[in-house]
Amino acid sequence: MLDFSSLLLAAALSGTCLSITMFAIWFTTPRARFVLTVACGIFVLVAHVVAFWRYTKDPEPWLCQVVLALLTLGFLVICLSAMQYLGFRDYRRAIVPALAAMAACALVTYLGFDGIGFQITYAAVTALLAAIGAMFWMKGDHDRRILLVVSFLSGACGLSFALCGLALLAQGQWVLGAAPDNWAERLNSVVAVACMTGLGALTLSLHHLQAQIELKAETMTDPLTGLMNRRALNELYGERSFGPFMAIAMFDLDHFKTTNDVFGHPVGDEVLCRFAAVIKKYGRTGVDAFRLGGEEFALVMSRVTPEKAHDMASRIGVAFGTEIVATHRGPLRSSVSGGMGFGNAAGRSLDEVLAQADAALYAAKRAGRNRVIAQDRAGQPGSGPALKTA
Repeated sequence: MLDFSSLLLAAALSGTCLSITMFAIWFTTPRARFVLTVACGIFVLVAHVVAFWRYTKDPEPWLCQVVLALLTLGFLVICLSAMQYLGFRDYRRAIVPALAAMAACALVTYLGFDGIGFQITYAAVTALLAAIGAMFWMKGDHDRRILLVVSFLSGACGLSFALCGLALLAQGQWVLGAAPDNWAERLNSVVAVACMTGLGALTLSLHHLQAQIELKAETMTDPLTGLMNRRALNELYGERSFGPFMAIAMFDLDHFKTTNDVFGHPVGDEVLCRFAAVIKKYGRTGVDAFRLGGEEFALVMSRVTPEKAHDMASRIGVAFGTEIVATHRGPLRSSVSGGMGFGNAAGRSLDEVLAQADAALYAAKRAGRNRVIAQDRAGQPGSGPALKTA
């Protein structure tokens, strides 16, 4: 027969090691706040195990309340870490029911019905673990294999706590006067140690995945404007075949070097950010904006006709022309030139469409700037009218 005290001490030791590991990881990467939350939750559960071990030796009523409160609180913090990782922000949906369960447990335990207090706590913990499993099952958008294992371990651990509550309920143990000790409690000790160890290891994997995703996002994002960069363009569209309903608009801010020389680079940066803000307004599914470098931008459009693509690019140019940047020399209004490149039925590569858009862009520059030009049916860029601003 398993020694119950040994199981509790094993759980405490395992949890302590996990908590220390999580704290160490957080100290090296403070941005991974969910790791800190997990570490705090495990630390609270370790305190629960130690208090529970003490309660098995000296079953004082006040210690019973501490034991049950720490158990619910620990899994509540673990649940909050899952919400933090997955992007759920309505923490009250977990906090309010958990605090209500803790209050109800404290009340019935104070009245002497500690068996009911244990049942309430086990039900609350089961609900929290079920919520963790459900959240990872439904919303996880990273490596599905890891997330499914997290859901499975959370469910198994929750089931073991549910069995503890059902065992007390089936035996009608409303008043205990001591720590419960039955087959379900012993099974729970084994399952909880295994599941929490597994969840701790998976937390490290999730942290590694998140770090990789954040690093990739940083390398594919222009730090000044927040738009995707040229690397992202090649990553997303380098292997794509551009069909007849795909187009690229290339933009170049007019006289941008003069803007920097006359007004200063901070004003130039503000102008770049203003254009980025304008182009972002036209973002939707199938429309991606990029800063290629310097004052050069690109807009990739899918599921559009050439006419609609040209119209969208022209509207972006017009909208940018209404932007006014305050400077020490007075208000500054800038303009932009654009060129269009299109896919075809046979399929064209990214480089081919960019080359066509680039040729049209330079044609717009030669034609007087402040316009968007697309090649005509003969394959030659037309002059196009200047963009009208409000």
